[in-house]
Amino acid sequence: MKSDTRLQVIFDTDPGIDDAMALFLLARHPAIHLRAITTVFGNASVAVTTRNAQALCGLYGLPPEQVSVAAGAAGPVQMGAEREHSTHVHGEDGLGGEAQKAIDARAALHPLDPRPAYQLICDMVNAQPGQLTLIAVGPMSNLALALRHDPSIAAKVHQVIVMGGAFGTQGRSGNVTPVAEANMINDPEAADIVFGAEWPVVIVGLDVTQAVVMDEDYLASLQGRGGAIGDFLWKATRHYQDFYHSVDGIRGIYSHDASAIAYAIEPEAFELRAGPVRVALEGIARGQTIQKLRKPGPTADAWTGCPSQQVCIGVDAARVLALFDQAFDAAA
Repeated sequence: MKSDTRLQVIFDTDPGIDDAMALFLLARHPAIHLRAITTVFGNASVAVTTRNAQALCGLYGLPPEQVSVAAGAAGPVQMGAEREHSTHVHGEDGLGGEAQKAIDARAALHPLDPRPAYQLICDMVNAQPGQLTLIAVGPMSNLALALRHDPSIAAKVHQVIVMGGAFGTQGRSGNVTPVAEANMINDPEAADIVFGAEWPVVIVGLDVTQAVVMDEDYLASLQGRGGAIGDFLWKATRHYQDFYHSVDGIRGIYSHDASAIAYAIEPEAFELRAGPVRVALEGIARGQTIQKLRKPGPTADAWTGCPSQQVCIGVDAARVLALFDQAFDAAA
């Protein structure tokens, strides 16, 4: 029997307009075998993001027997650290006012796995050690809870790819505060746990995602493609584009979450920088991602024992956009 050489993926997400675009790329690219979706709070409440994940599975034709969906964390791992959901960016329904159309695409919503997200992650990783890649594009809460539940999974995960953070490359820093990106500030404690674990992490942050812009003409070209999917994404991105025009003056949207998927498919399209990463947990810098580039000193400090991780600092934007475009050709 022919072995499956595709990348085996658990997608941890808070859909979310750009999450919906990332999920479409995961669902359609031949190099990816999407095994499960775990949901988390962030762009909306976990009830809304879970419903959106279920609806998108139906819209994208992902069968329940092949892709599990499990609801995850409703808030950050530290009690009392909750922030407002990003509905001003993604709309009250998380999908730019188009969620009901995704729900109506199928007679029934994709069923939910009874396990909480962290348990599903642990169970699947333990069942296939060394095989699964975790791609997380929301707050890192589910991954941190999975590590707390079973620290041994760190040695059994093939790779962790995270969309989040900002390291100041080309002057790109925070999008919620001057230094903090949204996924990080929504649960800094969880992110610090994830980056400090002994598993290989690649961080696809604003340094590269803000270099990949889907302009209005590109988004308009999706209409009529992939059946109802292109029209759905065009309409959903109207709210998203309006937000980015209001805050950054761009005529389009940043390709945040889809860039993390692009890294999984074509890592050679990205430039990496190695070094341990921590997340600031207090004060006005809360949520800031910091990478240490100098070698450890002779005395112990806050960086002692932190593993080296990889941060994306450069990207071939045209290759990322081409990958997403090709997904529609595969869906045609």
